[in-house]
Amino acid sequence: MSTEHNLKLNAEKRTNLSNSSLRQLREKGRIPGVVYGTQIGSVSLHVDAKELLKVARTGRSEFFQLSITDGESFPALIKDVQQQGGKVIHVDFQHVSKNKPIRVKVPIHYNGTAEGTKTGGILQIQETELEVEGLPDSLPAGIDIDVTGLGAGDKLTAAEVKLPEGVTLISSEESLLASIVLPRAADTAVDEPSGEAAEGAGDETADAKGAEEA
Repeated sequence: MSTEHNLKLNAEKRTNLSNSSLRQLREKGRIPGVVYGTQIGSVSLHVDAKELLKVARTGRSEFFQLSITDGESFPALIKDVQQQGGKVIHVDFQHVSKNKPIRVKVPIHYNGTAEGTKTGGILQIQETELEVEGLPDSLPAGIDIDVTGLGAGDKLTAAEVKLPEGVTLISSEESLLASIVLPRAADTAVDEPSGEAAEGAGDETADAKGAEEA
Protein backbone atom coordinates (compact mmCIF):
# COMPACT_ATOMS: atom_id res chain seq x y z
CA MET A 1 0.00 0.00 0.00
CA SER A 2 1.98 2.93 -1.32
CA THR A 3 1.87 6.38 0.25
CA GLU A 4 4.20 7.94 -2.32
CA HIS A 5 2.80 10.85 -4.29
CA ASN A 6 5.06 11.56 -7.25
CA LEU A 7 2.65 13.41 -9.51
CA LYS A 8 3.52 16.99 -10.40
CA LEU A 9 1.72 19.59 -12.50
CA ASN A 10 3.34 22.82 -13.65
CA ALA A 11 1.20 25.95 -13.88
CA GLU A 12 1.60 29.57 -14.86
CA LYS A 13 -0.19 32.51 -13.29
CA ARG A 14 -2.84 34.16 -15.43
CA THR A 15 -2.98 37.96 -15.29
CA ASN A 16 -5.13 38.67 -18.36
CA LEU A 17 -8.65 37.52 -17.48
CA SER A 18 -10.42 38.64 -20.66
CA ASN A 19 -12.48 36.22 -22.76
CA SER A 20 -10.16 36.73 -25.72
CA SER A 21 -7.18 35.64 -23.64
CA LEU A 22 -9.06 32.49 -22.59
CA ARG A 23 -9.62 31.57 -26.23
CA GLN A 24 -5.97 32.20 -27.03
CA LEU A 25 -4.86 29.98 -24.16
CA ARG A 26 -7.08 27.09 -25.30
CA GLU A 27 -5.88 27.46 -28.88
CA LYS A 28 -2.33 27.03 -27.58
CA GLY A 29 -3.23 23.84 -25.72
CA ARG A 30 -3.50 25.50 -22.31
CA ILE A 31 -6.38 25.09 -19.85
CA PRO A 32 -7.34 28.07 -17.65
CA GLY A 33 -8.10 27.38 -14.02
CA VAL A 34 -8.15 28.57 -10.43
CA VAL A 35 -6.60 27.18 -7.26
CA TYR A 36 -8.43 27.87 -3.99
CA GLY A 37 -7.21 27.57 -0.41
CA THR A 38 -7.54 29.19 3.00
CA GLN A 39 -3.83 29.99 2.99
CA ILE A 40 -3.57 31.33 -0.55
CA GLY A 41 -7.04 32.68 -1.33
CA SER A 42 -7.62 32.16 -5.04
CA VAL A 43 -5.04 32.27 -7.80
CA SER A 44 -5.88 32.29 -11.52
CA LEU A 45 -3.58 30.14 -13.60
CA HIS A 46 -3.32 27.94 -16.67
CA VAL A 47 -1.84 24.48 -17.27
CA ASP A 48 -0.87 22.32 -20.22
CA ALA A 49 -3.88 20.31 -21.46
CA LYS A 50 -1.95 17.07 -21.97
CA GLU A 51 -0.25 17.28 -18.58
CA LEU A 52 -3.59 17.95 -16.92
CA LEU A 53 -5.10 14.82 -18.46
CA LYS A 54 -2.28 12.73 -16.97
CA VAL A 55 -2.96 14.12 -13.50
CA ALA A 56 -6.74 14.02 -13.89
CA ARG A 57 -6.67 10.20 -13.94
CA THR A 58 -5.89 10.15 -10.23
CA GLY A 59 -6.00 13.82 -9.19
CA ARG A 60 -9.50 13.59 -7.76
CA SER A 61 -8.44 11.05 -5.15
CA GLU A 62 -4.69 11.52 -4.93
CA PHE A 63 -3.02 14.84 -4.25
CA PHE A 64 -0.16 16.06 -6.42
CA GLN A 65 2.34 18.89 -6.37
CA LEU A 66 1.07 21.98 -8.14
CA SER A 67 4.09 24.07 -9.09
CA ILE A 68 3.52 27.69 -10.16
CA THR A 69 6.10 29.57 -12.20
CA ASP A 70 7.11 31.96 -9.41
CA GLY A 71 8.58 29.04 -7.48
CA GLU A 72 5.62 28.35 -5.23
CA SER A 73 4.76 24.66 -4.99
CA PHE A 74 2.17 22.96 -2.81
CA PRO A 75 -0.01 19.83 -2.66
CA ALA A 76 -3.36 20.10 -4.41
CA LEU A 77 -6.37 18.13 -5.57
CA ILE A 78 -8.62 18.53 -8.60
CA LYS A 79 -11.90 19.93 -7.26
CA ASP A 80 -13.87 20.38 -10.46
CA VAL A 81 -13.43 20.03 -14.22
CA GLN A 82 -15.64 21.88 -16.69
CA GLN A 83 -16.11 20.43 -20.15
CA GLN A 84 -17.74 21.60 -23.33
CA GLY A 85 -18.19 19.46 -26.39
CA GLY A 86 -16.12 16.72 -24.78
CA LYS A 87 -13.15 19.04 -24.20
CA VAL A 88 -11.88 20.43 -20.89
CA ILE A 89 -12.29 24.21 -20.81
CA HIS A 90 -11.63 25.03 -17.14
CA VAL A 91 -10.33 23.36 -13.99
CA ASP A 92 -10.56 24.16 -10.28
CA PHE A 93 -7.83 23.03 -7.89
CA GLN A 94 -7.95 22.83 -4.10
CA HIS A 95 -4.90 23.69 -2.06
CA VAL A 96 -4.15 20.99 0.50
CA SER A 97 -2.63 21.79 3.90
CA LYS A 98 -0.18 19.13 5.04
CA ASN A 99 -1.18 19.81 8.65
CA LYS A 100 -4.92 19.43 8.14
CA PRO A 101 -6.68 16.07 7.59
CA ILE A 102 -8.60 15.75 4.33
CA ARG A 103 -11.12 13.26 3.01
CA VAL A 104 -10.51 11.57 -0.32
CA LYS A 105 -11.67 8.52 -2.23
CA VAL A 106 -8.75 6.17 -2.77
CA PRO A 107 -8.75 3.55 -5.54
CA ILE A 108 -8.74 -0.13 -4.56
CA HIS A 109 -6.45 -2.60 -6.33
CA TYR A 110 -7.54 -6.24 -6.04
CA ASN A 111 -4.66 -8.71 -6.26
CA GLY A 112 -4.37 -12.49 -6.40
CA THR A 113 -6.64 -15.32 -7.52
CA ALA A 114 -9.45 -16.12 -5.08
CA GLU A 115 -9.60 -19.75 -3.96
CA GLY A 116 -13.33 -19.79 -4.56
CA THR A 117 -12.88 -19.16 -8.27
CA LYS A 118 -10.94 -22.42 -8.60
CA THR A 119 -14.05 -24.38 -7.65
CA GLY A 120 -16.45 -22.60 -9.95
CA GLY A 121 -17.11 -19.42 -7.97
CA ILE A 122 -17.15 -15.97 -9.53
CA LEU A 123 -15.38 -12.95 -8.03
CA GLN A 124 -17.75 -10.00 -7.97
CA ILE A 125 -16.29 -6.53 -7.33
CA GLN A 126 -18.77 -4.17 -5.70
CA GLU A 127 -16.54 -1.16 -4.93
CA THR A 128 -13.44 0.21 -6.65
CA GLU A 129 -12.60 2.92 -4.10
CA LEU A 130 -12.83 3.74 -0.41
CA GLU A 131 -13.35 7.09 1.26
CA VAL A 132 -10.73 7.73 3.93
CA GLU A 133 -9.40 10.63 5.97
CA GLY A 134 -5.90 11.56 7.07
CA LEU A 135 -3.05 14.01 6.68
CA PRO A 136 -1.93 14.38 3.04
CA ASP A 137 1.43 12.68 3.61
CA SER A 138 -0.26 9.71 5.29
CA LEU A 139 -2.89 9.07 2.63
CA PRO A 140 -2.15 6.09 0.38
CA ALA A 141 -2.04 6.54 -3.38
CA GLY A 142 -3.96 3.26 -3.60
CA ILE A 143 -5.18 0.40 -1.43
CA ASP A 144 -3.96 -3.11 -2.27
CA ILE A 145 -6.27 -5.96 -1.28
CA ASP A 146 -5.27 -9.62 -1.58
CA VAL A 147 -8.34 -11.72 -2.44
CA THR A 148 -6.49 -15.05 -2.50
CA GLY A 149 -8.12 -16.29 0.71
CA LEU A 150 -11.68 -15.68 -0.39
CA GLY A 151 -13.56 -18.98 -0.74
CA ALA A 152 -16.94 -19.76 -2.27
CA GLY A 153 -19.61 -17.69 -0.52
CA ASP A 154 -17.09 -15.44 1.25
CA LYS A 155 -17.56 -11.67 1.41
CA LEU A 156 -15.11 -8.84 2.00
CA THR A 157 -16.29 -5.67 3.75
CA ALA A 158 -14.64 -2.29 4.25
CA ALA A 159 -14.11 -3.06 7.95
CA GLU A 160 -11.67 -5.83 7.03
CA VAL A 161 -9.32 -3.57 5.09
CA LYS A 162 -6.10 -2.67 6.87
CA LEU A 163 -5.30 1.02 6.43
CA PRO A 164 -1.99 2.81 7.01
CA GLU A 165 -1.33 4.32 10.41
CA GLY A 166 -2.97 7.71 10.75
CA VAL A 167 -5.63 6.97 8.13
CA THR A 168 -9.24 6.38 9.17
CA LEU A 169 -12.10 4.84 7.24
CA ILE A 170 -14.97 7.15 6.27
CA SER A 171 -16.89 4.70 4.11
CA SER A 172 -19.34 2.50 6.01
CA GLU A 173 -17.65 -0.47 7.66
CA GLU A 174 -20.46 -2.63 6.32
CA SER A 175 -19.81 -1.64 2.70
CA LEU A 176 -19.46 -4.78 0.59
CA LEU A 177 -16.29 -4.60 -1.48
CA ALA A 178 -16.10 -8.04 -3.07
CA SER A 179 -17.62 -11.50 -2.81
CA ILE A 180 -17.35 -14.96 -4.30
CA VAL A 181 -20.69 -16.13 -5.64
CA LEU A 182 -21.60 -19.51 -7.08
CA PRO A 183 -23.26 -19.73 -10.49
CA ARG A 184 -27.00 -20.38 -10.37
CA ALA A 185 -27.77 -24.09 -10.29
CA ALA A 186 -29.46 -25.35 -13.41
CA ASP A 187 -33.22 -25.32 -13.02
CA THR A 188 -34.14 -29.00 -13.17
CA ALA A 189 -37.77 -28.44 -12.26
CA VAL A 190 -38.73 -28.41 -15.94
CA ASP A 191 -37.37 -31.92 -16.32
CA GLU A 192 -39.35 -33.31 -13.39
CA PRO A 193 -43.11 -33.88 -13.73
CA SER A 194 -45.33 -31.94 -11.36
CA GLY A 195 -47.37 -33.76 -8.71
CA GLU A 196 -50.53 -33.81 -10.83
CA ALA A 197 -48.63 -34.87 -13.92
CA ALA A 198 -46.95 -37.65 -11.95
CA GLU A 199 -50.32 -38.87 -10.69
CA GLY A 200 -51.74 -38.79 -14.19
CA ALA A 201 -48.78 -40.72 -15.45
CA GLY A 202 -49.33 -43.29 -12.68
CA ASP A 203 -53.01 -43.69 -13.62
CA GLU A 204 -52.16 -44.19 -17.25
CA THR A 205 -49.59 -46.83 -16.33
CA ALA A 206 -52.11 -48.61 -14.11
CA ASP A 207 -54.78 -48.56 -16.87
CA ALA A 208 -52.33 -49.90 -19.38
CA LYS A 209 -51.28 -52.70 -17.02
CA GLY A 210 -54.93 -53.59 -16.33
CA ALA A 211 -55.63 -53.78 -20.05
CA GLU A 212 -52.71 -56.16 -20.55
CA GLU A 213 -53.96 -58.44 -17.76
CA ALA A 214 -57.44 -58.49 -19.23
